[in-house]
Amino acid sequence: MKRTLSYLAVGLAGGLLALGIHDRYLSPSRPLENVVASASTSLPARFVNLPGPGGTIVAAPDFTDAAERTVNAVVHVTTEAMVQQSDPFAQFFWGYRAPAPQPMRGAGSGVIISDDGFIVTNNHVVEGADKIQVHLNDKRQFDATVIGRDPSTDLALIKVDAKDLPAITYANSDAVKVGEWVLAVGNPMNLTSTVTAGIVSAKARNINLLQYNPDQDIFPIESFIQTDAAVNPGNSGGALVNTSGELVGINSAIASTTGAYSGYSFAIPANIVRKVTGDLMEFGAVQRAYIGVSIGDVDQELAAQLAMDRIRGVYVKDITSDGAAEAGGMKAGDVILKVGNMDVNNVPQLQEQVGRFRPGDKVAVTVLRKGEESVLDLTLRGREGNTKVVERKEEATAATLLGAQLVKATAEEMRALKISNGVKVKSLSGGKLRSSGIREGFIITSIDQQPIREPEDVGNALGSKRGGVLIEGVYPNGMKAYYGLGI
Repeated sequence: MKRTLSYLAVGLAGGLLALGIHDRYLSPSRPLENVVASASTSLPARFVNLPGPGGTIVAAPDFTDAAERTVNAVVHVTTEAMVQQSDPFAQFFWGYRAPAPQPMRGAGSGVIISDDGFIVTNNHVVEGADKIQVHLNDKRQFDATVIGRDPSTDLALIKVDAKDLPAITYANSDAVKVGEWVLAVGNPMNLTSTVTAGIVSAKARNINLLQYNPDQDIFPIESFIQTDAAVNPGNSGGALVNTSGELVGINSAIASTTGAYSGYSFAIPANIVRKVTGDLMEFGAVQRAYIGVSIGDVDQELAAQLAMDRIRGVYVKDITSDGAAEAGGMKAGDVILKVGNMDVNNVPQLQEQVGRFRPGDKVAVTVLRKGEESVLDLTLRGREGNTKVVERKEEATAATLLGAQLVKATAEEMRALKISNGVKVKSLSGGKLRSSGIREGFIITSIDQQPIREPEDVGNALGSKRGGVLIEGVYPNGMKAYYGLGI
C-alpha cells in the first residue's frame, strides 16, 4: 500500500511539473509582447537599415533632400477657357442662336526651368486656355502667357513676369536606369505640392497617346519613362525627379481603366524636354529634324530573315526621296543600330534620339547591312527637305492677336457650302475668337458685311475697328452662324 501511494505521489508531482512548464513557456494565452521580447534576445531586428548584396548594411532610401530641392520649383497651373454650349434640339427647331459662352476651368502642374519665369508644362494642360495662372509653393500667383506649344511631344512653354524663382536642374535621362528610385512632384486633385515615390519601371514606352495629324504638323514622338510613382489628374506637367532632385521627366499620362492611378504612369524624358523648351525659347517654334526613312521594329522572324545574331536595332522599310538618309547612303533593308553612340532597339528609342537634333545637324548613324556594320554621316533635314531653321511668324495682324490660325477655304469647300469666298479657322489657341464661341472649322465669309477672301482680310477688317463687329460664316455641316465680337 505504501508503495502504491509513493508511485501516485511521484506521478502527481511529475504532472504538476509538466503543467508548470507548459504554462510558463507554451501557453497560447501568454501576452504577445513577452513572446517577442523572448525571441528578440536571439533574433536581431533592424528597422532602418537593409542588408546589401555583400552582406553589408546599407541605409534605406531617404527622399527628403530631393523633395526639398524640388517642391518649390513645381507650380500649380490653373486655366480658364470660355466654351460655347450648344443645344442641338433648339438649333433644329428654331435655328442657330449662340448662347453666352460659359467658363470651363482646368488645372495641372508645371516646372520652373529658369529663374526669370520660364515654366514647362504639358500642352494638354494649357491648350485652348483663354487665361492661365501659375501658383507658386510660397502662395504667390502670376498670370502666365504661352511662349509656344508642341503637340508632337505634349509639351508647352509658358512664362510669368517674375525674377529669382527656384529653378530645377536637368538630369541626363539617357542615364536613368530601370529600377532607379524617382519622385513625382505635382498637384494631383488640386492637392498642392504633393510628393510620391516609385521606381523607373521601363523606358522608351510608346502608348499611342498622341494623335498623328500632318495637317496641323503633329508627328508624335513617344518615348515615355514608365514609373509606378503615384500620379493622378492634376499631376500633368509636374516633375519626375531622381534622388538628387534633378529633373528626369515631365509627368504626362497614366494608364488606368478608372481615370485614377492604377500603378502605371508615364513621363516625357528630360532630354526631350530640354530640346523642345530650348527651341521654343530661341525660335518660338520647335526645330524638328528627320532622317527620311520609313521604319519598324525588328522581331524574331525579321532577325532570322536578315541572318542577325540577335534581335536588335530598327529596320529601314523604305527611304524618302531627297531625304537625309538617301543623301547619306542609307538603303532600304538596313538596320539602324545606333544614333551617335546611343543604341536604338525600337522605334520610340530612335525617335527620341533623332528628336534631339535640329535640321542641319550632322549625325553619325550606325547601320547593319548584310551582316556588316558601317557608320553613315547624315545631315538631318526638316519636314520640307531642307536644313533651314523654322522661325515662328510674328505677323502683327489682328487675326494673330486673336489666337487663330486662318487658311483660305478650298474650292471644294466653297462649292459644297455654296459660298463664293471664305477663310477657314484651322485652329484656335485661346483669345477673342474662341471666347466669342467660334470653333475650329468655321469659315468666315464676312465681317461687318465686308467679304473675307484671304486670311489677311481678317486682320485688315479688324485692325481699324473699335467696339463691336459682326462676324458671319458657315460651319462644314452647312450651319450658318453669326457672332458678335468686341474689339
